[in-house]
Amino acid sequence: MVAGMRHWIRDRIRNPSPAVRRCAFVNHISLSIENAAREQMGRMMSKKIGSENLSRRMLLRSAASVGAAALATPALAQSAIESLIAAPRRGAWDDQFDAKGSSRTVASVATNNPVLGPHAPINIQQAMINYQMIVANGGWPQVNPAQTLRIGVVDPSVQQLRQRLMISGDLPQSAGMSASFDSYVDGAVKRFQARHGLPADGVLGEFSIKAMNVSAQTRLQQLETNLVRLQSMSGDLGRRYVMVNIPAAYIEAVENGRIALRNTAIVGKIDRPTHAINSKIYEVILNPYWTAPRSIVEKDIVPLMRKDPTYLSRNNIRLFDGNGNEVAPETVDWNAEKAPNLMFRQDPGKINAMSSTKINFHNPHNEYMHDTPQQGLFNKLMRFESSGCVRVQNVRDLTSWLLKETPGWDRQNMERVIASRVSTPIKLAEEVPVYIVYISAWSAEDGIVQFRDDIYQLDGATELALQTTTGIEQSAGPISEQDFLPQ
Repeated sequence: MVAGMRHWIRDRIRNPSPAVRRCAFVNHISLSIENAAREQMGRMMSKKIGSENLSRRMLLRSAASVGAAALATPALAQSAIESLIAAPRRGAWDDQFDAKGSSRTVASVATNNPVLGPHAPINIQQAMINYQMIVANGGWPQVNPAQTLRIGVVDPSVQQLRQRLMISGDLPQSAGMSASFDSYVDGAVKRFQARHGLPADGVLGEFSIKAMNVSAQTRLQQLETNLVRLQSMSGDLGRRYVMVNIPAAYIEAVENGRIALRNTAIVGKIDRPTHAINSKIYEVILNPYWTAPRSIVEKDIVPLMRKDPTYLSRNNIRLFDGNGNEVAPETVDWNAEKAPNLMFRQDPGKINAMSSTKINFHNPHNEYMHDTPQQGLFNKLMRFESSGCVRVQNVRDLTSWLLKETPGWDRQNMERVIASRVSTPIKLAEEVPVYIVYISAWSAEDGIVQFRDDIYQLDGATELALQTTTGIEQSAGPISEQDFLPQ
C-alpha cells in the first residue's frame, strides 16, 4: 500500500493539471491533505486510540482518498494553497508582520502536547506524508551564502533561502522571491531554528546552515527511524510522568496528557552516554551528599589530585574506607597505578556537584537527575557533556511538581530545608514514571515537525550526527576542573 501511494504521488506531481503546474511548490498541497486526513481520522481516533488501529497503512489510505480530491480540480488546489498561507499554525503572516510577529511565530513552535503518547505515531506519520511529497518533488535547494544572512541584508542567496523555507513550510509562498532578507524571512528563519533546537536569533550562521542543508531525503529517513521509537512508547505512560529526551536535551513533566513543565537539561556526551530506560522516580534528596562514581575517581579525580593535592579539600570532598572511617588525602599515594579503593564523598553545600537537589530513579547505571552549581552551562548550544547523569535547569520547579502529591512538601517547606543545608531524603508518596528516550525527530498534534542532531549516531546517517556541534565536541579524556562537577 505504501509503495502504491508513492507511485500515485509521483504520477500526480509529474502530470499535474495546468493550474497546479503554475504553483511553485506542489508540496504545499500535501499539508492540506494532511489536515483533511487528520479530520477524517478524528472520528476513528475518538473511538479507540492505539498504534494497532492507527497504522501507517490506514493513514496513507485516508490521505490517498483525500489527496485525490485535492488534486482533482485547479480551483480546489489553489484554494488549498491559500488556506495554508492563512493557517494560524504556520505563523502570523500579514502586512503588519514585524518583530513582535516574529516572536509569536517562534512561540508557536512550542507546544503543550507531549512528545510521547498514543497520538505520537500518527503525528509523525502525517509528517512523513508531507516529506514524501517534498522528496518526490525534488527536495529543497542548498543554501550557501557568501556572507552571513540576517535581517536587512540584500543578497542573491536570499532567494534560495526563501525557496528553502517555503518548501519546508516555514515561509508562506505569498512572501515572494525577493533578494532582501526582510521581516518575513527573519520570522521564517527563527521558526526554522526553533524547530531544530537552535537559538532563534534570525541569523543564518554556520549551525543553522548545516541544519538547513540536510537533505529532505535524509530528514524523511530520520522521521521513519523515529516512528519505530515512538511506536514503542505509545501505550499508557501513566497519569503523571517525566520524559527526558536525550537528543533534545530537555525534560517534560506530563500530567493528564499535557505538558505541565518543561526543563532544559544537560545529558551525557557520546563517550559517556545517558542510557535510555523506562523507570520510576522514587526519591528526592534535598542538600544531597555527592558520592563520586568509580569512573569519575579514575578518569578525573586522581589526575586532578596529581596536579593539585588541595583539590579535594577545596571542594569539600572527603575520603572514607570500607568501615566508614575518614581517611586523610595526604596519606594516599596518588601516583599509584590504581586509584585508591575509597569512597569519595562531597558534603552538601553551594559547590556540591548536585547543588540543592538529587532525583533518584531505579536503574543499574547509577544515573540520576540533579541540580548543578554551574548554571551557565544551560545557556550553551551543546548540552551533551555530562558523564551520564542528567543536570536539570530550574530543578526546584521539577522537584515541586514531583512532591506536590507527597504530604508536607509544598514549595515553601522545600525551600526552608534547602536553606538549612541539612541533607534530607524524601520518599515520594507515589512513584512517578520516568522515560529516558532517544527521539531525534517528532511532530506534535499541531503538525509542527521538530528535528534534533543525532548526538549518539544512532540514526544511521552521518549527515545528522552533531551538525550543530562540529568543531566543539571534545574527545574522551580528563575534563577540566571547571567542568568536573557534577558528573
